[in-house]
Amino acid sequence: MRLLADENIPLLDPFFASFGEIRRLPGRAIDRAAVADADVLLVRSVTRVDRALLEGSAVKFVGTCTIGTDHLDLAYFAEAGITWSSAPGCNARGVVEYVLGALLALAERHGTDLAARTYGVVGAGQVGGRLVELLRGLGWNVLVCDPPRQAREGGEFVALEEIIRRCDVISLHTPLTRDGADATWHLLDAARLAQLKPGCWLINASRGAVVDNAALKAHLQGGADLEAVLDVWEGEPQVDAELAPLCRLSTPHIAGYSLDGKLRGTEQIYQAFCAWRGEAPAVNLAQLLPPAWLSELVLHEQADPVWALATVCRAVYDPRLDDAAFRRSLLGDAEARRTGFDALRKHYPMRRELPELRVRVTGEAKQLRRQLAALGVQLV
Repeated sequence: MRLLADENIPLLDPFFASFGEIRRLPGRAIDRAAVADADVLLVRSVTRVDRALLEGSAVKFVGTCTIGTDHLDLAYFAEAGITWSSAPGCNARGVVEYVLGALLALAERHGTDLAARTYGVVGAGQVGGRLVELLRGLGWNVLVCDPPRQAREGGEFVALEEIIRRCDVISLHTPLTRDGADATWHLLDAARLAQLKPGCWLINASRGAVVDNAALKAHLQGGADLEAVLDVWEGEPQVDAELAPLCRLSTPHIAGYSLDGKLRGTEQIYQAFCAWRGEAPAVNLAQLLPPAWLSELVLHEQADPVWALATVCRAVYDPRLDDAAFRRSLLGDAEARRTGFDALRKHYPMRRELPELRVRVTGEAKQLRRQLAALGVQLV
C-alpha cells in the first residue's frame, strides 16, 4: 500500500509505517502527479482535496488531521466511493488556550478586569463549545451564537446582532461556508465591523475569510477603537503585510498547534483508517507522548487568583511569543513572507496543554481551586 502524507503530520511512522510505503511532501506541493499512484492520502488544512486532485488516482481513503473539512470535497468523495475521516476536537484545547492567552495579553495591556467583560462566542462546536465551558467555569458572562445548533437544539443561543451589540470580546469559531442562510464567508464585513462596541476585542482563530480582511484593515487604518487578534488570514500563506501590524496579536495559523493536539489528530486518523481496513488499532497515543517539560507548579493558598490565572496559563503557553516570531517573518518581500509563514508552522516549537500540568495548592483556597478546575489542570 502506498501512502502520501503532508510532511508536517507527526508520528506518521509509528502509526502508519506497518501499512506500507509512506511518501512525504509539503502540504501545498501535493498535486495530481503526486497522488497518481497513491492508495491513501493524509493531509492537513493547506491541501485542497477535490475532483481536480484525485480523479483518475487510486486513492480510496483520505484523512485530514484537522477539525475542519472545508478543504475537502465531500460530495466528490461520496460519488467516487472514497472513504474519508477528519479529526474532530483534536486541537480544540490548543485553540481554547490560545484565546485565553490572548485575553490575558490584552488585559495586561489595558489594565482590564477580565471577569467584568461580556464575552461573545460565535460558533459553539468542538472549539467554541469548550471555550464557552471554560469561560463560564471561571464565572465570566458569556453569550453564544450558533444558528445551526440553535435550529437543532433550541436553548439559550443569541443572534449575531446581539453579540455585536452587547459583547466586549468576540471570539470566532465557525467553519467557513459560502452558501445558505448560515454562510460564514465575510461574516464580519465592513457593516458589522462598524457596529462593534468601542473598545471591543475581536479574536479570529477559525478561518481567515470569516472576517473580511480588507474591511478590517480599512477599519483599523481609520482609527477604530478595536483590538484585533488574528491567527488566520485570507489568502494564506500570503498575509496582508499592512493588516498584520495593525493587529494587537498576529500569528501564522498556529492556535491549535499544541503538540498534544497534533498528535491526537494523527491518532484519530489512524483509528479511522484501521476501522476502514477492518483492523483493531495496534498503537495508542499514550505510548508515544513525550514527558512535559514542566510537570508541576506549587501555589500558596493566599495567591491572588488573577495572578495565579496568568501565571499558570503562561507557564504552559503565551501567544505573544508566536506573535513576535510572526512579526519578524513579515519584514521581507512577498515570497519571503510566504515562505516564512509555512516555515513557522513546519518548525513550530513544542507546546503542551494545561491538562498535562499538575498544580498543587498549599491549603484549602476554594476560589483558587475552582479557578484551576475550570482551567482543566490536574489538581493535586
